[in-house]
Amino acid sequence: MRFIIDAQLPKSLSRFLNEKGHDAIHTLDLPERNATDDSIINEISIKERRVVISKDSDFYDRFFRALEPYKLLYLTTVIFRIRPCSPYLKRI
Repeated sequence: MRFIIDAQLPKSLSRFLNEKGHDAIHTLDLPERNATDDSIINEISIKERRVVISKDSDFYDRFFRALEPYKLLYLTTVIFRIRPCSPYLKRI
């Protein structure tokens, strides 16, 4: 699967997904880095068919209003650490 990880999540999530054979990028990999506008993230998601992983409620609202981004994995966790979550992420 192809993913784009939003700014409020750790870059280690994209590394973890890449290690599992997925194609994941983080906003830090983009020219504007973590200042990348949501509209640009949406464009990349649609153009490259990437699932956006985000904790940003703006993505959640936009997904149900405009069906953007391409796909969305909306997280509601406050603290996100890869190691404790890895048993759940193995399903991805």
